[in-house]
Amino acid sequence: MNIREKSLQPKWFRAAIAIVPVVAASLLGQWATYPNLAPWYAGLVKPSFNPPNWIFAPVWTILYLLMAYALWRILKVSGNDADRRAALILFFVQLALNALWSWLFFGLNNPLAGLLNIVPQLLLILATIDRFRRLDRLAALCLAPLAAWVAFASLLNFEIWRLNG
Repeated sequence: MNIREKSLQPKWFRAAIAIVPVVAASLLGQWATYPNLAPWYAGLVKPSFNPPNWIFAPVWTILYLLMAYALWRILKVSGNDADRRAALILFFVQLALNALWSWLFFGLNNPLAGLLNIVPQLLLILATIDRFRRLDRLAALCLAPLAAWVAFASLLNFEIWRLNG
């Protein structure tokens, strides 16, 4: 392998590490969500501020793109490996909870299980933003819309649980 090939490899590796887990989380969530929209979710009582179903796909697409970009930026940061490792652990744990939420809420048809997931998920997103901010301000800013959306989703999840409990 020549020097040019060595310098290209980390870019592809970082891109794959940034994209593949985020796409996997998205697909895992979709597999639990879509089969349960019509038979189960459509029959739930929802609060007046519940968005129309069509809004979720474009919002989540943008959020997942921002997450992958933020992760890519953190992966290429040089410096304190311990800080970066802590930030990456937080990111991947919140991403796993993100995918798991769909299986708890939609897959199990259980708003309470979703609520028990989404509250710690939101706290982990906020902790991830804080850690990312220490390493790369733009990466942290890319996660701000995720925090806002998950905060809204937490309220929505709570209200659906309350109204249907």
